[in-house]
Amino acid sequence: MANSNNPWDMDDMPEKKEKVVQFKKITVPKNPQTPFSFGLIVLIVIVIWILTGFYQVQTNENGVVLRFGKYVDTTEPGLHYHLPYPIETVYKVSMTQERSINLGVNDGNYNRNYRDNSFTESHMLTGDENIVDINLTIVWRIKNAKDFLFNMREPEATVRVAAQSVLREIVGQSQMMPIISGDRGKVEDDTKAELQRVLDDFGSGVEIVRVKLQKADPPQQVVDAFNEVQRAKADKERFKNEAEAYRNEVVPNAKGKASQILQSAEAYKEAVVNKATGEADRFNSVYKAYQKGPDVTIRRLYIETMEDVLQKSDKVIIDPSSKGSNLLPVLPLNPIK
Repeated sequence: MANSNNPWDMDDMPEKKEKVVQFKKITVPKNPQTPFSFGLIVLIVIVIWILTGFYQVQTNENGVVLRFGKYVDTTEPGLHYHLPYPIETVYKVSMTQERSINLGVNDGNYNRNYRDNSFTESHMLTGDENIVDINLTIVWRIKNAKDFLFNMREPEATVRVAAQSVLREIVGQSQMMPIISGDRGKVEDDTKAELQRVLDDFGSGVEIVRVKLQKADPPQQVVDAFNEVQRAKADKERFKNEAEAYRNEVVPNAKGKASQILQSAEAYKEAVVNKATGEADRFNSVYKAYQKGPDVTIRRLYIETMEDVLQKSDKVIIDPSSKGSNLLPVLPLNPIK
């Protein structure tokens, strides 16, 4: 191979051969600490992952624990532990926060099908077939975290729709004037009670704190006509009150006079009857005396009659047969004037 024309012949190229040999001896050094470092990192990661299971529930919250998406437990305020994610997860729900919903505020979508844009969700039909414009505020909070999270897809929207339905039912059973003029407490109480019953039937986990009727007026389009009607009703009440006052004044006077006349007639009746009864009794007694002694009775009647007739006379009757100075009045009925 000495006469070979191969330029890579190692025998003819000692320098190149040496270089190639050196190249073949190059090897990758081994690190004996690599397995230990990797295991330490994995251990640290596992410890951190386990520690992520601790969680704190505040005093105004409840914790809802899910295991692979399924409800497991509800935890009270305090420090708790759950299996780390993704095995278990915790949702913290505020139990004391009060949320509010306003009904009767137009959001621009309710009346999109009306050309004149005159009707909103606040317009409701009353039991006497009138339209009233109502603005109602509902304040609510969560009373059961599990039911609130899993029984309703959109809790706030559900509360709003239920409140609208209940309010329309209550207003539809009521008269317009009590709602507008001041009997709002009944509407608020009835709405709160009925809405709570409906939400409990849904299993919503929501508690209605209070219901406040902010506004209850006739629609803007008929305010002037409504005010005219109210003024007419006020005049009617005023005239009625005036008539009642006149009646209360005249009727008692008439009743008093009628009672006085009746009492006078009763007194006259009693007097006449008593007098007639007395005369009848006197006649009967005289008649009985006459039956027992007619002469004596006739004489007594004569004397009494003459006494009664001559009682008012001023004359003195004397006996004409009397002589001398011995003149005596026979019947000195009255003293001489």
